[in-house]
Amino acid sequence: MEKKPFKSGFVSIVGRPNVGKSTLMNRLMGEKLSIITPKAQTTRHRIMGILTGEDYQIVYSDTPGILEPKYSLHEAMMSYVKVSLDDADLILLVVTPDEKFDEELYKRFVHHHTPVLLIINKIDSVKAAVVDERVQYWREKLPNLKEVLCVSAVKGTNTDTVMPKLIEMIPEHPPYFPEDEYTDRTERFFASEILREKIFLNYEEEVPYSTEVAIESFKEAEDIIRISATIYIERDSQKGIIIGKGGSAIKKVGMDARKDMESFFRKKVFLETHVKVADNWRKQSARLRQFGYTE
Repeated sequence: MEKKPFKSGFVSIVGRPNVGKSTLMNRLMGEKLSIITPKAQTTRHRIMGILTGEDYQIVYSDTPGILEPKYSLHEAMMSYVKVSLDDADLILLVVTPDEKFDEELYKRFVHHHTPVLLIINKIDSVKAAVVDERVQYWREKLPNLKEVLCVSAVKGTNTDTVMPKLIEMIPEHPPYFPEDEYTDRTERFFASEILREKIFLNYEEEVPYSTEVAIESFKEAEDIIRISATIYIERDSQKGIIIGKGGSAIKKVGMDARKDMESFFRKKVFLETHVKVADNWRKQSARLRQFGYTE
């Protein structure tokens, strides 16, 4: 029997904030690589997930939600989107059933040289007739679409249709990464992201967006990982909110994060957290370099 040609390609997952891009990538990877919260703009970095099969390797890039930048952090986040699109062999554009075409945000996809596969996510929230209408709507707005798939990433509805289509559309090419690699990110990065996810889930309003997490120490022994993390905030007035009465809030965040870290790393974790102020860090280039957003 003739052996199938090996196919390998970079797939950029893009869309506006809160369309479920990260949930979709985690579903396709079968592994939670991107943090997920109900709040918009949770994803700040480009996170690669590498999935290798017998005759294919798909390199996913989960990117920050497309938005109009308001300050330096947003500009750095949008630079990740641009690089991901420039690298892509295939673009996975994710929208929701209630989303309208925004010419300013989506003009880059109207005549993009890279094939675009549209994913209408969260179809479990609307009737089938609405889904059919949205498929037609997006085909009219983006006539260069190669395909439209309708899924629910949370429930797994129709997500099994995505992988075969991706493998069909990526080019023949040798694998870019060893078959046992599944991401380009370090364990320290995932520790910081897990802690940041718990901050987004436990605090309201502006506080989560004003925080950044830095892993100061990551020491792995045979039976335990000892992690020291600093939670940076923008204003001194936010310190009391993060810590909570008698340290109750920061204690809960730490417990929630440690539990997920132990599941992710498959090892016991000791986690200590500190809180520091970094005035207006989202607007300062030096701080953005410190936190790994710019070089």
